[in-house]
Amino acid sequence: QHSAEVKQRFPSLSLGTLSLIAATMKLASLFLLPATAALAFAPPQTKSIRKSSSPALFASSQGQNDDDGLLSRRAVLGQSVAMASTLSLLSLSPLPALSDDAAISTVVVAGSTGQTGRRIVERLASRPATSVVAGVRNVAKAQKSLSESSTVVRGAMVQTVPSVSASSVSLKELNVVSDSVDAMAETLKGADSLVIAVGFVPGNPLKMNDAAHEVDNVGTCKLIDAAKKAGVKKVVMVSSILTNGRNWGQEKSPGFIVTNAFGNVLDEKLVAENYLRQSGLDYTIVRPGGLKAKPPAGPLKISGEDTLNAGEISRDLVADVCVACLTDEKAKNKVLEIIEEEEGGPQVFNGLNM
Repeated sequence: QHSAEVKQRFPSLSLGTLSLIAATMKLASLFLLPATAALAFAPPQTKSIRKSSSPALFASSQGQNDDDGLLSRRAVLGQSVAMASTLSLLSLSPLPALSDDAAISTVVVAGSTGQTGRRIVERLASRPATSVVAGVRNVAKAQKSLSESSTVVRGAMVQTVPSVSASSVSLKELNVVSDSVDAMAETLKGADSLVIAVGFVPGNPLKMNDAAHEVDNVGTCKLIDAAKKAGVKKVVMVSSILTNGRNWGQEKSPGFIVTNAFGNVLDEKLVAENYLRQSGLDYTIVRPGGLKAKPPAGPLKISGEDTLNAGEISRDLVADVCVACLTDEKAKNKVLEIIEEEEGGPQVFNGLNM
């Protein structure tokens, strides 16, 4: 049955190739595919993957077993079945060639000039059939800053900022503090998805509380209202681990104390997270650990909600996860906590560690 189906779909393949694909399809259907749904996002199990630009970001999973021999045999079987599944899916659902009539997905990135936001814009701009709108506070300044690579000082932070080719990106004014809901809805008009990568910049200690409240709480909630009004279908929000720390016994943890000292930012972000959850929109909340401007040094660890209280992660990986969440159905209405795995365990979380 599989051989006949593959031959019908791929008449030009050799008999040997057809037989191989048919066998792997049968193996995948028997072993892997029924288990995939049960493994995806099963708390408190965590998932580890290497950096990847593939949208199928959550396809692989690593577990532990006390029986070394059993683990070895299962690992070999798992790798074989995973390869078989990939071949099966590719043979059954080949990627269509893009045509002039292909549907274009429009994604707006709020906070596009920030370190994480600009990485998200860069990745989206390289995707086919994707129209990218960079939401910025000042279009003229953004045109200049996005095209430059430099080291800048923003408030209390020193940032290494990579350049972004804006040739395939549309810049639009979007200010969550000063813009009204109607004005932001007009900016979002026609967008399919929204990535919220805004956050206040720590600076004057006397004004940090107000700034965090305006940006990470009130402004973000306004942006969510605007997304609903504009008919946006998917929202990905970049937040932080320990955002809900008070509610799972982490209020006195070093990471919570250090990060929340900057304008009570974790408390403010939590309000916006809950607002998004209750909005009725399809959402994914991405909670990274301490953000690093350096490239990834370890594999990505994806954990469930309210499970990570320490660890750091490259902004590159955060951007990869955000882009993947736009299209991966397994990320629908989920909270993902992410860090890089390190030898000896994660270090004390510091949300402002560059």
